[in-house]
Amino acid sequence: MSESFDIWKVLAGVAIFLLGIRFLEESLQQLIGRRFKLFLKKQTSRKIKAVGGGAIVTAVLQSSSVVSLMVLAFVGAGVITMQNALAVILGANLGTTFTGWLVALVGFKVNIESIALPLTGVAGLAMAIVNKNSRFFNWSRFLLGFSFLFVGLGYIKDGMLDLVTNFDLQQYEHSPVIVFFIVGFIITAIIQSSSATVAIALSALHAGAISLFDATAIILGSEIGATIKLFIASIKGIAAKRRVALGNFIFNILTVFSVFIFLKPVNIFVSDIIGIKDNLIALVFFQTLVNVIGIILFYPLLNLFGRFLESRFSSADEEAMYIHKVSFQEPSMALFALERENRHFLFAVIDFFMECFELENKWRSGMNLNEKFLEHTIYGKYEYLKYLHGEVHSFSIRLQKSLSHKEDFEKLDRYISSVRNCMYAAKSVKDALPDLEQLKNSSNDIKFDFYNQAKKSVEKFCISIHQLLTENPAMHFDTFASAYHAVTEGYTITLKQFYKETTSGKVNEKEITTLLNFNRTIFTAFKSMIFGIKDYLLDKEHSKYFDELPGFIR
Repeated sequence: MSESFDIWKVLAGVAIFLLGIRFLEESLQQLIGRRFKLFLKKQTSRKIKAVGGGAIVTAVLQSSSVVSLMVLAFVGAGVITMQNALAVILGANLGTTFTGWLVALVGFKVNIESIALPLTGVAGLAMAIVNKNSRFFNWSRFLLGFSFLFVGLGYIKDGMLDLVTNFDLQQYEHSPVIVFFIVGFIITAIIQSSSATVAIALSALHAGAISLFDATAIILGSEIGATIKLFIASIKGIAAKRRVALGNFIFNILTVFSVFIFLKPVNIFVSDIIGIKDNLIALVFFQTLVNVIGIILFYPLLNLFGRFLESRFSSADEEAMYIHKVSFQEPSMALFALERENRHFLFAVIDFFMECFELENKWRSGMNLNEKFLEHTIYGKYEYLKYLHGEVHSFSIRLQKSLSHKEDFEKLDRYISSVRNCMYAAKSVKDALPDLEQLKNSSNDIKFDFYNQAKKSVEKFCISIHQLLTENPAMHFDTFASAYHAVTEGYTITLKQFYKETTSGKVNEKEITTLLNFNRTIFTAFKSMIFGIKDYLLDKEHSKYFDELPGFIR
C-alpha cells in the first residue's frame, strides 16, 4: 500500500506543478500578453537582442511553447526573418532554466509550504468569487499558479523521500547513464514540461535517490523531450512553422549529444573547476550551461542555418500551389500563377462553406485542392485559408514591382480584391460557427428549422457559384446579377419571417437576436463571396455595376 501511495504522491505533485505552470502562463498572457509580444517584436531587430528577448519572455511567461507560437506568428506575418526567429528560440531554451533556479534556490532551502498553502487558499477562493473577466481574477490565478509550483514540489519531494526510505535504490546505482537519459526524455515527452522534469530530478537528487551525474543525464534527455511537442504540432502546419520546429529540434539534438559525449568532464568542470558543491545548484547550473553552449555553437551559424531551413518544406509543402513555382523576373507567368492561385483559393473557400454546414462536396475531386487543406478540421481549414491569403497578398505586393502594363496592374488589383473578399466571406462563416452549432442542436423547432433552411440556402449558393467558376464565361454578368439579387431578396424574406415568428411568440427576445445575427452573418458571407468571384471573373468595365452596390470590400 505504501509503495503505491509514494508513486501517486509524486504523480499528484507533478500534476499540481504542471497546473501551476499553466495558470502562470494563462494569467500572464491575459495581464501583459500584448506587452510581451511588442517587447519580443522590438527585440528581433538584431540576433543578439532576439536571443535576450526570447530568454526574458520565456523566463517570465514560464512557457517556451508560448514564445515559440509568438515566433511562428511573427515569421508567418513576415515581421521577422527566419534567422532572427531561430535566435529567439535559442533564447527561449535558455529562459526555461529560470524555473529550475527558482526551485533549487527557494524550494529546498526554505519552508515554502508555510507560505504556499495559505497563498493557495486565498488565491483559490478569490478565483472562485471574483468576476472571470476582471484583472483581479487573473492576478489571483497568477498567485495560485505560483503557489501551486511549490505545493506540487512539496508532494514530489516528499514522495521521493518516502521512495528512498522504503526502497533499496543501490541496485540502480550502476545503471548505464543512457538509461537516465532515456528516462528524462520519456518523462518530458509525456508531460511536455522540461521544468517539471527538472523539479523531479532535483527532488530525486535532494533525496539521494540518484547521483548528480545521473541527474545531469536526465536533464539532457529532457532537453530533447521538450522539442517533441512543437515538432509534432508542426507536422501539418504551414512551412514556416515546420522550419522553426525543425530548427529547434536540430539545435537541441546537436547540443545535447555534444555535451553527452563529454558528460563526465562537464560534471567535473561544474563540481571541481567551478567549485559548486551544492548538488541542487550544480544541476541547474548544468542545465543553464547546456543552453549557453547551444547559443555559443549556433549563434555564429544562424544566417547559414536559416537559409538551410528556408530550403526545407518548399513546393508541395507550402499552402500555395502555384505562386511559389514562378519567378518575378517573368511577370506574365507570375500573373498567370496568381490567377490560378486565386481560383484555388475560391474553391477552397467553397469547400470550407460546405464542410461548415456538413454538406457533401461532390466536386471536390475536380477542384484540385491542396492535400494539406483537405486533411484539416474546420478550424484548421480556416487557418490554412488565412495563411494562404497572406501568401497571396505578399506575392502580389512583390509582383507589383515587376509589372509595367496598365492591364496587368488592373488584373493584379482584381485578384487581390477577389482573395480579400473571399477571405472575409470565410471569416463571416467561421464567426457564425457557435450560433450554427446552437441552432443545429436546438430543441426549439423554429431554430432547428432555420438551421435546415440555412443549410439548403448554402447548398444552393455553393452550386450557383461553382457553376460561375466552371461554366460558360459569356453568361457571367447576368448570372452574377441574378445571384446577388437572389441573396438580397432571401435576406429580406428571412427577416420578415423572423418578425412574424416573434410576434406569434414562438421565439423569445434572446433567440430572435441569435437568429438575426446568424442571418446577417450568412448574408454578409454570401455577398462577399459573390464580389470575390466577380473580381476574379469580370473585367473592370463589367465590374462597375457591382462596385456601386453596398457592402463591397476594397
